[in-house]
Parts: sequence; C-alpha cells; structure tokens
Amino acid sequence: MSTKAQGVLSRIPNTPSTLEDFTIDDPGPNEVLVKVLSSGVCHTDLSVKNGVFGTNGFPFLLGHEGHGVIEKVGAGVEHVQKGDHVIMAWRAPCGKCRFCHAGKPNFCCASLNAEKRMRDMQGAVLNPVLGIGTFCTHTLVHAGQCIKVSSDLPTAQMSLIGCGVMTGVGAAMYAADVQPGTSAAVFGCGGVGDSVIQGARLAGATTIIAVDIDPRKLAWAKEMGATHTVDARAGDPVAAIKALTGGHGVNYSFEAVGSAMTLDQALWCRDLAGTCVFIGVPGPGTTLELPLQRFFDNGGSLRVSWYGDCLPTRDFPMLANWYSQGRLKLDEIVTQKIKLTEVEDAFEAMKRGETLRSVIMME
Repeated sequence: MSTKAQGVLSRIPNTPSTLEDFTIDDPGPNEVLVKVLSSGVCHTDLSVKNGVFGTNGFPFLLGHEGHGVIEKVGAGVEHVQKGDHVIMAWRAPCGKCRFCHAGKPNFCCASLNAEKRMRDMQGAVLNPVLGIGTFCTHTLVHAGQCIKVSSDLPTAQMSLIGCGVMTGVGAAMYAADVQPGTSAAVFGCGGVGDSVIQGARLAGATTIIAVDIDPRKLAWAKEMGATHTVDARAGDPVAAIKALTGGHGVNYSFEAVGSAMTLDQALWCRDLAGTCVFIGVPGPGTTLELPLQRFFDNGGSLRVSWYGDCLPTRDFPMLANWYSQGRLKLDEIVTQKIKLTEVEDAFEAMKRGETLRSVIMME
C-alpha cells in the first residue's frame, strides 16, 4: 500500500520551491520507508534548486541531511527494523566497485540508493537530492543509507551529522589527517567550516584560525574552537595568517566556500609541505590560475574532500557519542528550527549569512 507524503519540490531551476503532496510505493528489496523527524537546510539544496549543478533531474525532492524513524522495511533488510531511529547518509558503500574492492569504501563510486518510487500527484517520478530527499514527511532510501542511533538523542542535532557536520569533521580528521600540536586555517565559517574547526580541535590542533568576511560568523567560529579569527575584509588574510604563525603559515588549510579566490588564499597561507583541503563546491566554469613553480617550491599537497572521506557506519555513531559526551558541539549549530512551509525563508536567511543551520522540524 503506497504512502501519502508531503515535501518540498523544486520543479524549475532558480525559482521558488513548492510544498506538495506526493506518493511513495512500498519499499522494495533492501529498501526502507523513513518517517522524517528533522532535516538540516544545506547550501547544496539551494544550489540544486538554482540549477548550479545542471538542469537535468527536475523535479527534485529537496533535502539530504535528515534524521527519522523507520516505518516500513522491504525484503532482505536485516541491520535495521521498524521503529529504529536513523541518520540517513548519502553515501552507502556498495561493497562491489573498484574502490570497495581496494579497501576504500569511503570512496565508493556506486553508492547504494533506493529505486525511484516517489511520484508527484500527476505521476511524475521525483528525484531525491543525493539519493535521499529529506524536506518531507516521509522518504524512501536504501537500507544501507540508514545508520542507527539512540532514540534518546535530539533529532535536530542528529540530522546535522548526516552531511554538514560529518563533511567538516571528516575533512580535518581523515582528508587532512590533522595531527596534535599543529596549526590550521579555515576559510569560510558556515556550518561546514565550523565543523572543520571542531574536527581540528578534536584532532589536537593547537592553533586554529578562522577566516571569514562576516563578524557574526567569526564569533560563531570562536565558540566552536577557533583560537584566532581573521576578518578578510580588513586586509590580506594570507599575511594575517603568516603573522599569527611566526611568519611560516599553517600546517593545514581548508577551503569551505567553493571560490577560486579563497582557494588561492588557502594554498598560499600554508607552511612548507603543508596540506590544503578543498571542501567548498564550486559553481560551473570556476577556474584557478596556479603558478606551478611556486606551488612546487612550497611542497605539500592539495586535495579534495568529499563528505569528509567518511564511512557513515563507523563515523555517524562516533559523532553522536561525541555529542553525548559534550565533545562535539551541535546545539550551537542549530540557529533556528522551522516548519516545512518556511524552507524558502530559510534559503533567504542562508544567503544573508544569518544562520549556521536552519533545521526543519516535522513535528
């Protein structure tokens, strides 16, 4: 028997989304129906809605950062059951691709997703963002995308682990492999950037420099563990970072904006042999001119981090435990709680820089 749901759909690029009814077929093999309890509003959803990643795939069911309760399970589902509280992951390793066979499931190139069984009231098949779709009352996902967590944990905070928090913490701990006693600079102090700061703190970095153009975000970054802040409007942030590190630069730098300008700054604020991690998703046509001799002379590495190079089955429960222990700050990232009817307002607040995360509460 199909399930009637309600969710936020994006039908035409760069136009307002709409709250609509839709239907979901019963779960097929290895699939589950999740009653969504909360969903973070991530910048990626705004980019999808605006056609930044292309105009194919519409209509989209927006959202990809969610927490909920399993309501139905399909055949063959064993590791989760009805009533389990789960965080949904947009990467679920297949176990069969070349990366999984090489022991690198965090780079799986054939992530498991449910079949597209969600349709609008006219019968058009919906495309859930990143294979999840969480701006809705219910969604259908592959069972492998569901990571069980304690039902005692608050839903708004748990939803954020599903993307932004994991992306940032993982970038510091896995992509960069931040070591104790080192220094780091983070360009862009939104929800992801502040999670990088937390990851660097948890990994033992002793100098963590937050860089942004918004004084409000710099203040938030201090709450998350930044030891220093740099207002990029006040002058050259590279020079400021060098001055804070004895003229040397940082061991690790992170770009969480998706801009060629900030990536350039992140590259040149490093110490010799430093690591630069590129996290921000760039728009189409973005280019960076790189002086190769200078890049070679500085040494070190430039690498991209997808989803914090995480393994959700291992890392989501770990982050949830860290939150329970007071080691990972999530309450502070929840700037406001909203309703499904307020998603467009949340996108506007995001563009104005007023939020780290708006979280949609379904109940």
